[in-house]
Amino acid sequence: MRIAIVHDDLTQRGGAERVVEAMHQLWPDAPIYTSIYDPAGTFSSFAQMDVRTSFMQKIPFAARAKYSKLFLPLYPIAFETLDLRGYDVVLSHGTRFSQGVLTSPETCHIHYCHTPARFAWRYYEYVEEGQFGRFARIVLPIIIHHLRQWDQLAAQRIDCFFSNSYNIARRVLKFYRRDSDILYPPIDVMRFAVIDNPSSDYLLVVSRLLPYKRVDLAIEACNQLKIRLKVVGSGPDLQRLKSLAGPTVEVLGRVPDGEVEGLFANCRAFLFPGEEDFGIAPLEAMAAGRPVIAYRAGGAMETVLEGDTGLFFSEPTAASLVEAIGRLDHSTFVPERLRAHAETFSLEAFQKRLQMLVDLRLAEHRARYDQISPQPKRQL
Repeated sequence: MRIAIVHDDLTQRGGAERVVEAMHQLWPDAPIYTSIYDPAGTFSSFAQMDVRTSFMQKIPFAARAKYSKLFLPLYPIAFETLDLRGYDVVLSHGTRFSQGVLTSPETCHIHYCHTPARFAWRYYEYVEEGQFGRFARIVLPIIIHHLRQWDQLAAQRIDCFFSNSYNIARRVLKFYRRDSDILYPPIDVMRFAVIDNPSSDYLLVVSRLLPYKRVDLAIEACNQLKIRLKVVGSGPDLQRLKSLAGPTVEVLGRVPDGEVEGLFANCRAFLFPGEEDFGIAPLEAMAAGRPVIAYRAGGAMETVLEGDTGLFFSEPTAASLVEAIGRLDHSTFVPERLRAHAETFSLEAFQKRLQMLVDLRLAEHRARYDQISPQPKRQL
């Protein structure tokens, strides 16, 4: 089977890039097509892979993540001009533009969707995240209007969808009117370990620091309770969150991976205060045997088992989170059970289901393609 992997861009070190790595492990000869590639900005493993970029790679500064929004209108063209002839399967992956590639009729195009493009379908959340100036907010709606139309049309060219959760499958059905196979993203369970006698003297948040992540709720709740909180991550909201932090709250910024595992293993509980598309970090906490307190919405509804691997709070307020933290004192969690639950989302489980789904959908695509074949004309 000849397969190509397509990803939005390779400019960051995040969960989406980890999924691309996991896909490539299944098909190590598959080239990775993308709009732009910044070797210094993403994982070093991609340097050993066959990464093929679009014309945008030659545009000055386009390969730097902080400038990517300036080139928003160019991405549809970049993906539509990628040469994907000769593949049995094109597996596109991402949240923005990769689904827009053009494939031959005999090629099965599968799109693994982490969410329909936020800029198109959750516009105000996207604007808040991007912290755009006044001029951009005037011009942006016009650009987004056309990109939304392009995105919806591009979705109709896809042969089948995989969604990373039922939460995302509902969005795909709403915005694209398409059904999905559910394929939960993988976590690297082996990065984390359950340790004896964790210190359990602080709560933990690990997140990109963006307004919609609602890390401010965690800080406000811990300020009120005067209990320790460690916040790990970087992003546009960093300085604002530092200004909110009281004496018991540490906003650490970016922390090396080797230290993050130790923070997970020793925390009292992991806080997940925002609504996420899926959310890898709660499962990483469970892999370390630590419970999760999550907002009752989004992907957390599919990963946190209330009373077994964590607790929920129901309102997006500090008061509701304070109440949930109070319940933590009266709850008992078994670290080994938390880790066993996390293992159902392992890399091996992901790759096994991905291989099965790709084989199944390719076979169905070929059967449909073969049904449309010329019939010999009857001789008179």
